[in-house]
Amino acid sequence: MAWFRRSKQNISPDSQKKDLPDGLWEKCPGCSEIIHTKHLAENLWTCLKCNYHFRIGSKEYINILLDKNSFKEMDKKMKSADPLEFTDRKKYKDRIKETIKKLGINDAVRTGTGKINGKNVAFGCMDFKFIGGSMGSVVGEKIARLIDKAYKNKIPLIILSASGGARMMEGAYSLMQLAKTSSRLARLAEAKVPYISVLTDPTTGGTTASYAMLGDVHIAEPKALIGFAGPRVIKQTIGRDLPKGFQRSEFLMEQGFIDVIANRKDLKTTISNVLNLLD
Repeated sequence: MAWFRRSKQNISPDSQKKDLPDGLWEKCPGCSEIIHTKHLAENLWTCLKCNYHFRIGSKEYINILLDKNSFKEMDKKMKSADPLEFTDRKKYKDRIKETIKKLGINDAVRTGTGKINGKNVAFGCMDFKFIGGSMGSVVGEKIARLIDKAYKNKIPLIILSASGGARMMEGAYSLMQLAKTSSRLARLAEAKVPYISVLTDPTTGGTTASYAMLGDVHIAEPKALIGFAGPRVIKQTIGRDLPKGFQRSEFLMEQGFIDVIANRKDLKTTISNVLNLLD
């Protein structure tokens, strides 16, 4: 009978509800709110509902923190070599080439000079998207040269960290960067040139064990993951249960490791105020 038949038009694939185009919406990891990408960008990539701070790249931080068109990049063309000829799922040199092509940057940090509310600064910003923001020879060398720039010109140094730690593909070459950057910072401190370290989610491993925690002032974004080893390793080492959120910026501030927690929209003002106090 005709009334038991279903119209082909009603069950056509074209009549089904279509998915939303990719890139228009983001789901907040903090509260699961669905946010339009445009509104998220206008709010500096923080959730309008729960204030969750999304991970963003060095380009976005430069636009947020530095005065417009004031950033002059240093050592832009420096690229990592492959001293160990390292291979895991793919060759390290191929991984580097693919990441450079995808992101348009040559390694996990951008360095240069710029201005914050008219004040000259030496500024470095890590990019977590580049192999987890890992610190290899290029990152260490660029950071060291940035510190030298601040030392020579006697301008404040600001480094924004976002890193998974040392780059295992470079082995001991990566670990040597901890000593190189730390010794440069010691000389900077002797010259009484201010260094502000900004810690974002995540700042871990060798980066935390070196320049990220050697600032005169440490500023962190809310609920940023900051630590050296992971919770499981620490628990096995000390044989004790760990406090909830013990590697988040709020807990570290309670313990005296962090001086200020600043929302991203207030970060530039906070850094500017600290610079004025240290000047």
